[in-house]
Amino acid sequence: MQSDFSGIEGSLGIYRLLNFCSPAYIISRLARFLPDRYLPTQIFLDSLKRPAYAFGIYTAAIQARLLGYESISVIEFGVAGGAGLLSMELLARRIGAYFDVTIEVHGFDSGVGLPKPADHRDHPYLWREGDFQMDRDRLSSRLTGAHLWLGPVAETLPRFTGSPVGFVSFDLDFYSSTIDALQLFEMPPATRLPRVTCYFDDILLPNYASYTEKAGELLAIDEFNRDHSSMALSPLRGLKYTKPLKAPWHEQTYVLHDFGHEKYRHEIQQEQDRQRRLN
Repeated sequence: MQSDFSGIEGSLGIYRLLNFCSPAYIISRLARFLPDRYLPTQIFLDSLKRPAYAFGIYTAAIQARLLGYESISVIEFGVAGGAGLLSMELLARRIGAYFDVTIEVHGFDSGVGLPKPADHRDHPYLWREGDFQMDRDRLSSRLTGAHLWLGPVAETLPRFTGSPVGFVSFDLDFYSSTIDALQLFEMPPATRLPRVTCYFDDILLPNYASYTEKAGELLAIDEFNRDHSSMALSPLRGLKYTKPLKAPWHEQTYVLHDFGHEKYRHEIQQEQDRQRRLN
């Protein structure tokens, strides 16, 4: 029997055809060519490559600017071939320049692909040991400033140093590895912004993955919230309703709230927005 998941997921060709027939999609792609001063418009329209990263870095940078931070860090857990980290570098440079905030880029990866799944919580029916290996030399030659932390996350993360973290992409696939990465938020509050935008890659698609709250990243999130009364990882509810284009990443975007952070209560609403909402 031939396995064909296109009946479940749809084919790439159909997706492209539907996109090309969408006015919102056409406007989004045309907005890619706008000059730098239109960055907020491009963020709203999801015009930039890897819009989940663009949105996350943008929200981190604007929070940093409003709270008086001169520099922040953004992190990708699960670098693999490096396409995401390279995009993160480009976005960090452009968004940082727009807000006059220095944005450091950090990538964490084993460097040798996935380990062997520990148990059912690591979704062993989806992943194999060795998947997503990195060509370290090739990637290093293409990076311009990102810091690569290679080795098991449980060993490299405690050595992490950098500006306060404002955005994190979690793409380690496993429950066990995600639990290790979430130790980032066990560090002192000064190592992060009071609210950290987070993207979780493996909680929604593909449909045949059949993700469950009893395994994978969803279980890691659930246990983190259970074990922390002064912090919470919450979905960014309503994001999909404010975007002209529908995209899975809208439901994969979370925010880490650090209620005990010294700047958590500092107002970030700009005066013109405040007056508009009060009227």
